[in-house]
Amino acid sequence: MNDINRRNFLKKSGALLTGSLAVPSFLNGADYRGETLQVWSCGGLAEAFIPANLYFEGITKSSINYSGAFAAALGKSLLGNARTEVFAPRVLGLSKKLKAQGKLLSFVPLCYTKYVLITPKGNKSGITTIDDLAKPGIKVVLSPNASPPGGGATLAIMKKAGVLEKAKANAIHKGDCVQRDVNLIINGEGDAAIVEKRITCLPSVKGKVESFDIPEEYIPAKPVPFVIGIMKWVKNRDLADNFIKFITSEKGQSYFTKSGFISAISDEGKRLTEKYGVRDE
Repeated sequence: MNDINRRNFLKKSGALLTGSLAVPSFLNGADYRGETLQVWSCGGLAEAFIPANLYFEGITKSSINYSGAFAAALGKSLLGNARTEVFAPRVLGLSKKLKAQGKLLSFVPLCYTKYVLITPKGNKSGITTIDDLAKPGIKVVLSPNASPPGGGATLAIMKKAGVLEKAKANAIHKGDCVQRDVNLIINGEGDAAIVEKRITCLPSVKGKVESFDIPEEYIPAKPVPFVIGIMKWVKNRDLADNFIKFITSEKGQSYFTKSGFISAISDEGKRLTEKYGVRDE
């Protein structure tokens, strides 16, 4: 899907969600006409942020200047001389580093990712668990060279499950882009792969694969939490506060749930907040 079609799809998705939940009461009468807020996030969150931003802009008459990119690159730039007003990174440690530098003023839990085992639609190989990746003849699709955490996290999951070496021996493909490599599953060239659940919700993938849960004890902690916070360069603190309040409201979180993430305000999200210690301390 090209960028124009992708954006149009997300706009339509945002429009469909507009009527599903009431406008948050704290945004009633909000008018930030002429105000712009710069928001950066991990690129994996773009499918949720783009329609959420559009909704917020429509309600508040503000303009969200949004960039979603590789979190480590954005984080490195912010640890250096780059500036933004709101930042939503993956990896709790990055937020704590920015906070220690005095660049991140505060942060709250945003959402959590989940990893799943996927197979082609119909699952002709009868795969149901991660152990099946080690079975002889199973055609495994790997993306070891994908940008972190895409490749490394899935390999770590297989290692914890005790199937890594056999899964690597079964690999028919070792790629560098999860979104591109997943086409091998969709087309039936591969039997199984491990991806973030959000991948199964992308327009190009949704409804075209089967997915199965992976036991939580196999999931490395580092890539699971996402947070959102205000940077010291914020120009309109009231606008930024209301944006984060919206993104973490039931309405805002609905976009993240639709995109395959676990909402931070759900019961499961609250459990994960405690498990991973996602606190602004």
